[in-house]
Order: sequence, then structure tokens, then C-alpha cells
Amino acid sequence: MLHAIRPKRNIIILYLLIPTALFLFTVFVPLVTALGYSVFEWKGGPVKTFTGLTNYVTLLHDETFWLAFQHNIYLVVACIIGQIGIAFILVMMVGSKFVRLKGIHRTFGFFPSTISAVCIGLIWSIIYHNQYGIINWFFKAIGKPELCRVWLNETDLVMLLVSIPLIWQYIGYYMVIILSAISSINEELYESAEIDGASGVQKACYITLPLIKNIIMVCITLCIAGNMKAFDSIFVMTKGGPGKASMVMAMYGYQISLNQNNMGYGSCISVGIFVLSLLVIAGSQAFIKFLTHEKEI
Repeated sequence: MLHAIRPKRNIIILYLLIPTALFLFTVFVPLVTALGYSVFEWKGGPVKTFTGLTNYVTLLHDETFWLAFQHNIYLVVACIIGQIGIAFILVMMVGSKFVRLKGIHRTFGFFPSTISAVCIGLIWSIIYHNQYGIINWFFKAIGKPELCRVWLNETDLVMLLVSIPLIWQYIGYYMVIILSAISSINEELYESAEIDGASGVQKACYITLPLIKNIIMVCITLCIAGNMKAFDSIFVMTKGGPGKASMVMAMYGYQISLNQNNMGYGSCISVGIFVLSLLVIAGSQAFIKFLTHEKEI
């Protein structure tokens, strides 16, 4: 009997070993390497000068980095509300008994999340374009040319404008996650609520949300992790401009590392992004648990 169990155990260990090795190679090793480089002044060549915590002291006083951090927080809040909030509403609408062709709605909803972020940035750059963009075309078509703008040059609006493509792209991604969670809820609960006269909104608030709150927390964690390292589509649309109005942390690290060839400080920024992301995720989870605990009391 023992001889029959051992090969299975060895196979399980082997299957676990491969993804663990890949994780260490793609996540842990680069992180440790960045941490090592962050204590050097390094321009990318063979010469590195040890500076200790100088880069971290500089980072604490770097106004551009903290401005970029504020922009990332803006993205996080906008995308939690936009991506997860809209995804939940759409899931409840698609799950309604009055909606037909549910499979098609789910497929087309998920489709934008399969498109490259660079392509998304290019598409929305065209939409926002001041000459041939669809927004300005619409204003001209309805006889309101005075409303036309060079949209991505509007300092006060640019963060909202770069958030919209991110929200649009990943609504379907969170729809799939929420749909899988809702599918495990017993239909008898909804039938009982309908007999008692509950509306669709009441069923969503008092049945669906409490039963999938753990999945919602997972969605929020994924949303925070993704938007704290947002880069691709914003780089294509604005490159951080106008000025620093849409600068995010990953883009600032890119500019420092590659445009200024300051690899040591760029690595320090990468470590800063990692630490701040963990703090924001931990803070959000603690806040959600506090809110749910208060409601239970």
C-alpha cells in the first residue's frame, strides 16, 4: 500500500515544484535583485557605487513620486467603483430571467480584457483625438463645436480620461469572477425572496452581496494590485502628461531607469511600488473587514 502511495506523492511534489520554481524565478528573484540594486548608484554599466539608504531617503522626499502615488490611488478608487461596481450591476442584469442569450453577453463582456493594453491605449487615443476623435466629431455633429477640446491636454480631466479605458477593459474580467461566485448560490434563496416580495435590488443587496463578499474582497485585491502598477495604456495615451498630470509610479520608475539611466534609483522606486501596494491592499482589507464587522454587530 505504501509503495502505491509514494509515486503519487512524488508526482504531486513535482507538479508543485514546477510552478513554485517559475514563481520564484519571475517574481521573487527580480524583487530581490531590485532590492539589491536599490542601495547602489548605478547607471547601468559595470560600475556600481554603494550608497546605502541614500536612494530611499531621496524617494521619501521625491515630490514627483508621491504625486504619482496619488494618481495611482485615484486609479484604484475609480477602478474599484467602475470595474467591480459596474461588473456586479451587469452580472445581476445578465442573470435576470428576462435577459436572453446570456452566453453571448458574457462572451462580449469578457472580450475587451483579452486585448493588449497597448492596443487599448491606441484605440482610446484615437477616440480622444482633437481632429478625428469620435467625441469631438459628436459635438460638431450636434452643433456644439465650442465643446471640442484637446482632451488629453486637459490637466483637470486627464486622470479621469485615462481611467475610463482601464474601467472599460476589465469590467468583463470581474464579471466572470463574480458570475462564478453567484453560480454557487442556492437558487432556492432567490425563490424564497421572490415569494416574500423582494425586488431585484433587495435580492442583490441582502442575498448576493453578503454571500459573495469574500470573492468581492479578492476582486478588490486584484484591482488594487493591477492599478498600483498601471503603465501600458497610460504610456501610450499621455506618457505622463500634460506635464506630470497623469504620471503614475510605474511610469516614473521607467523614466528614471531608462530615460535617465539611473538604474539604482529606478530599482528603489520599484521596491517603493511593491511596499506601497502591499500597504494599500492590507489597508483596504482591514477597512472592509471593519465595515462588515460593524454591520454584523
